Amino acid sequence: MAKKHVTFIHSGDLHLGAPFRGLRSLSDAWADRLTEAIPEAFDRLIEAALTRQVDFVVLAGDVFDASRPSYRDVIRFVDGMKRLGEAGIPVYYCTGNHDPYTSWKSDYAAPPENVHMFSAEGPSFFAHTKDGRALVLLGGRGYYNHVVPADVDIAKGITRAAAVKALGTSAPFSVGVVHTGLNLDPTKAPTDPARLLSSGIDYWACGHIHQPWLNDPRDPRIGFSGCIQGRDIKETGARGCFAVTLRENACAQVEFVPLASVAWQKLQIDVSSCTTLAQAHDAITRALFAANGTAQCEEMVARVFLAGKTPLHRVLVQPGVLEDLRREVNNGYPVFFVDSIVDRTSADISRSALKEEGLFEATLLRRSKALGKDRDATVAHLQDEFLQHSLQLPSTCVNRLDRLEKEAEQLALDLLDGSRS
Repeated sequence: MAKKHVTFIHSGDLHLGAPFRGLRSLSDAWADRLTEAIPEAFDRLIEAALTRQVDFVVLAGDVFDASRPSYRDVIRFVDGMKRLGEAGIPVYYCTGNHDPYTSWKSDYAAPPENVHMFSAEGPSFFAHTKDGRALVLLGGRGYYNHVVPADVDIAKGITRAAAVKALGTSAPFSVGVVHTGLNLDPTKAPTDPARLLSSGIDYWACGHIHQPWLNDPRDPRIGFSGCIQGRDIKETGARGCFAVTLRENACAQVEFVPLASVAWQKLQIDVSSCTTLAQAHDAITRALFAANGTAQCEEMVARVFLAGKTPLHRVLVQPGVLEDLRREVNNGYPVFFVDSIVDRTSADISRSALKEEGLFEATLLRRSKALGKDRDATVAHLQDEFLQHSLQLPSTCVNRLDRLEKEAEQLALDLLDGSRS
């Protein structure tokens, strides 16, 4: 007898209606393009489920970006769910901290009949049947809008045994569905992975963490499928959903399915061999094409960081040069957009020679080295400087202290050298 199996799509963090901030001032065309990127990714999600003829779809929260989404976004979601329903594909859905749990029925049309929403008041359960028998027991819990009380463990009570008791039947497979920070983000309904792993549940479909993540790629029991479309430079790389297959007496199989139509990338490009802006332009273009080759979608927004010791540093630090370079790169290929070029190059200066000369630059380098050795003193000095201006020292400064010290040292050398006006 063939072993039983089930296939489903695990997705979440669709964030329908999410704004793309910051690009409007740089490019109206790309700002308009990105407003359609999330709806396009959602349409691709529906197509993936239909093409693969999965048994069901799991949505692990944050379908919408706001607790009061636009009617347009609601209708798009409902229409997508109806398409799945027409194909006989049910959807099991828990709300996230962005979703309109409390206003579905009062302000919007109720979800279609094939959409089964987990309660936000406590654990709830559904049985997915096939050929008249229960194939999968699903347990989950959603959010009320924005907040889960700090003393509530969102996964508490969601176990295979609890599902069997609540539904009065057993099944070959079980799936848990929650929107949680797990132990990766303690601010959003955290829960202990050990609780999930000891629950008897075969696979936990989680939402909230936007980066695709599995607790163990060889034996995945807990997964975050990530968001379906990156929204800013913090969400780089491929974005999509998981296609999950469960088989009796076997580890879960999880396949990443790319859905995003626009990828975000951060590129560090060594321009140490470049002596002209034209050469730097060519280096950036080559790097964009190379990155796009692995981006799993055609269009791409990139932030470029130029690095390396180069004579070109004296030119790059001049006002307006980086912006002119960025515009010229963007004019070349319409499927790429560089939102910023950041100069992290340095002048080809021999620090050993400066130290041997014994002039002011030598004193500067010695002092910089001494500061680098006493991190606590440096942080204390910065905190004092910020407090004198009634400001709080950002934690990002402390975390990036080594880089900031190097940048400050290079800036001082540039000013002494006359590279910056």
